[in-house]
Amino acid sequence: MSKLQYTFKTDTLFKMLFVQNQDLLRKLVAVLLRIPLESIQEFVVRNPEIAPEMLGEKFCRLDINMIVNNQRIDLEVQVANEGDYPERVMYYWAREFSSSLAAGQSYSTLPRTIVISIIDFNLFSCAEFYSFFQPLEATRHTLLSDKMGFQFFELTKLPDDISEKDSLLLWLSLFKANTEEDLEKIRAMEVPEMEQAINAYYTITASPEFREIERLRAKAKHDEAQALHHAKQEGRQEGISERNIAFAKTMIADGEPIEKIVRYTGLTKKEIEELA
Repeated sequence: MSKLQYTFKTDTLFKMLFVQNQDLLRKLVAVLLRIPLESIQEFVVRNPEIAPEMLGEKFCRLDINMIVNNQRIDLEVQVANEGDYPERVMYYWAREFSSSLAAGQSYSTLPRTIVISIIDFNLFSCAEFYSFFQPLEATRHTLLSDKMGFQFFELTKLPDDISEKDSLLLWLSLFKANTEEDLEKIRAMEVPEMEQAINAYYTITASPEFREIERLRAKAKHDEAQALHHAKQEGRQEGISERNIAFAKTMIADGEPIEKIVRYTGLTKKEIEELA
């Protein structure tokens, strides 16, 4: 099997591909929201650019934020489970929802806001790959408001056998694909939008713009790892020094000779004299 260097889960590729091919993005969103494609009358990508300053940040968000029929839709792809993903998406939702109210407007004008997460790990202890959350009364399950919504698609739970007639599973299988064989298996089903998406994938990954963005992202990750390593080393050395100083003070109090304290602690004669 030929492992893909980049996948549909690669954040830079995900953003570039669907922003540059918004007809595909519209089809994807329609499938994820489970609404007819022709029902989408308003479709605006609110953050199409990948800001250069973001590329130096290892943990930057490369989401796609949209207005779809007067709804705020935030589409996220998350590969690693860092243990706080539900809290993170609630924060994303709160920031998006609250920022959409202009000064002087009524709270009733706040738009329905949904965060869609395509994730490559198990988040919930259930067999279903799709989960949808809204605020409900705990006993009666009465809906408080339809203006809050969280959709989760867990790629790890997708079935192995997928029909060319199941649009949702076809789209999700693109994100799950990790090898060229996976992509070609989807292409062989001869579904036009799947072929279009795969062709767009190869076009984007071959482009100089994408290669440069990935170079900057890889450099940011390397720099972050180096900084973390140095911080750990400095912290370790600081801990050793503190222990040696404490040991030296004890030996000084016990009346040990300076030469012996130097030999046991690694401190200099001058440092020991200053402690004394």
